[in-house]
Amino acid sequence: MPARAAFFLTRYPTTAPMEPSKSTATASAPHPHIVIAGEGLPDDKRTLAIITLLIAVGLATLDTAIANTALPVMAKDLNTTPAASVWIVTAYQLAMMVSLLPLAALGEIVGYRRIYIAGLALFTLASLLCAVAWSLPSLTVARFLQGLGGAGIMSVNTALIRFIYPTRSLGRGVGLNTLIVAIAFTVGPSVASGILAIAPWPWLFAVNVPLGIIGLVLAIPALPHTPKSTHHFDIRSALLNAAAFGLLILAIGEGAHQAETSVVVLEFVAALVCGFLLMRREASHPAPMLPVDLFRRPMFTLSAITAVCSFAAQGLAFVSLPFFFHHDLGRSQVDIGLLMTPWPVAVAIMAPIAGRLSDRYPAGILGGFGLAMLCIGLVLMTLMPDNPSVFDISWRMLVCGMGFGFFQSPNLKALMTSAPPERSGGASGIVATARLFGQSIGAALVALCFSLSALHGSRLALGLGAGFAGAACLASFLRLLTTNPAASYAKK
Repeated sequence: MPARAAFFLTRYPTTAPMEPSKSTATASAPHPHIVIAGEGLPDDKRTLAIITLLIAVGLATLDTAIANTALPVMAKDLNTTPAASVWIVTAYQLAMMVSLLPLAALGEIVGYRRIYIAGLALFTLASLLCAVAWSLPSLTVARFLQGLGGAGIMSVNTALIRFIYPTRSLGRGVGLNTLIVAIAFTVGPSVASGILAIAPWPWLFAVNVPLGIIGLVLAIPALPHTPKSTHHFDIRSALLNAAAFGLLILAIGEGAHQAETSVVVLEFVAALVCGFLLMRREASHPAPMLPVDLFRRPMFTLSAITAVCSFAAQGLAFVSLPFFFHHDLGRSQVDIGLLMTPWPVAVAIMAPIAGRLSDRYPAGILGGFGLAMLCIGLVLMTLMPDNPSVFDISWRMLVCGMGFGFFQSPNLKALMTSAPPERSGGASGIVATARLFGQSIGAALVALCFSLSALHGSRLALGLGAGFAGAACLASFLRLLTTNPAASYAKK
């Protein structure tokens, strides 16, 4: 066994002995500057690496915020219905869902930085294709490609943070990551409104191109080289994973659009069959692509459930609110951007605070408190008067954002530290998958709400969001009854 791999296993022992031939241990790459998880980069290199990392994360988040805000304009310009225009969001999320876990698994083998750089390159090219799209189908295809690129970024994002920051300050690292995401959501609506005030919607995607190029130039020398796993990439498992998650998202989307029951049932059953075959195939794999080994840890499972439910609540709110402000309240596109801003502003304020607190207090308490606030905020949004003032809307959005921001950083750290370092790729993939799966459920349920009631669809979606936030709050507090088997890693 190479010396660095032996050091890696000595410092970070797994929960059970493993044979060398089946080990998930990481063998050092021939690169002289390989970084070991938990040690992090030196201070002078860490700053540039995290800036580089967060450029692409910010771009992917900014693109989501822009697309959500501009859905009414794109639906009108492309001559389609609000329910159909949700596919602009769903296509992006579908692409990410089918590729997140395979790319995370591939990152453990070939290196996280390679997956990240390739994803950023594809995301930048696909953004250009979105800018020149001429119809809903062409834009949907371009968004699908953009989602594949986004998956390359997001699948290994948190894994790279674990190598950039030492474990003792990992909470600060994930807090900064959450802060950048919040800032992107903050400026997204304003950027969208500003661009739409002077230019057509294709320019919303064109802004990604120069920023993506800058990110690529910086990423190549700045991102750390990480240890690589010795197991091989399983193409059949990747295809089964893509089929299982893709069919599941399609079933949810088709059901939301009230497609034929037989089609929805067939897609759902096919997703279950592919999922069963995937789990059976990977039952003896040392590092399964669908990380069922990590789900045997109660802390990891409850943190993943908390993430799915909370992001479903966020998806319900962020997709429905632009339509609520535009159709129900008669606000302009510029007004929509401004009214959407308080939520991410509050997240940006609370995220770094919660990140630092997560280094001292349990994620169950911090996350549960934040999600309770989110639930209350969404209930208040649902019960908003018919003719609310800007103040009436803003303070409710602030309550939602404060709660959501207080939950994110502690939950992200709980997910990552409840997995051993050699399974950082699998944990990172689940972080992104839980987020996108929740958001996909939220977007699909918004379409269903509009199908059930064109007049009250937005309020119905916000009410469902409050329900998901309440479920996430319960799951978060349940973590107080568990112990983190990887807590020893976080203390080293």
